[in-house]
Amino acid sequence: MLNFCSLYSGSSGNSMFVESENTKLLVDVGMSCKKIEEALQSIDKNLTTIDAILITHEHSDHIKGLSTISKKYNIPVYTTKKTFDAMPTQLEEILNKNCHFFNVNDSFDIKDIKIKPFSIPHDAADPCGFNICNKTHKISIATDIGHMTKDIVNNLEGSELILLESNYDVEVLKCCKYPFNLKARIAGSNGHLSNTIAGKTISYLLKNSNLHTAILGHLSKESNFPELAYQTTVDELISTGCNTDNINLSVANRDFPGNFINL
Repeated sequence: MLNFCSLYSGSSGNSMFVESENTKLLVDVGMSCKKIEEALQSIDKNLTTIDAILITHEHSDHIKGLSTISKKYNIPVYTTKKTFDAMPTQLEEILNKNCHFFNVNDSFDIKDIKIKPFSIPHDAADPCGFNICNKTHKISIATDIGHMTKDIVNNLEGSELILLESNYDVEVLKCCKYPFNLKARIAGSNGHLSNTIAGKTISYLLKNSNLHTAILGHLSKESNFPELAYQTTVDELISTGCNTDNINLSVANRDFPGNFINL
């Protein structure tokens, strides 16, 4: 058993829940403690049962509730040392015993779950995605990706379920109200991933791996639309000869939890 639910996903806040037979994890807590509590309650889960919080990087939309949640519920936090050092306002609240550091590309275990972090090109201290596995299933989480790399694709291969960033549409980004420097950052090599590249990545994985569920996540509120992100990936799948019946494709919601997925 390996279960997944996107609690929140978008430029305003991100958090995901992963559960095996013996372990319950949160990946990022970029919303308030109250919002995370509410999201978990809506899927009949509770922060008191969470074994650990994994952090991808230090930007506020991924760590907003971290110090409060870890302190209130005495939950261990797993991150790289560089990422931890880059969030000083969180350091004061998290107990030393709950600070656990990992190295990108080095696997580690939390009870019956094996986690392999992998490097992500993004403008943060030491950003990463995660492969999360038990004995029979594999899930991958990869957002805040400035550009797709062979290493990221290699890490996504073999996953039955992926949550992949589909942050912006190139043409909508050009016309949206963001200032030029922000537009340049988003589209830059250490910014975010476009709908088109997300679609191409999913198409490749569908043809070359055992992927059957893909969730498009971390959508921009200003330079994207859920329907556009979804249709761009569908168009890419069709253009490359993929059978769209072979994949469960959806878009993660920014404001409330998505479907609870059982592998």
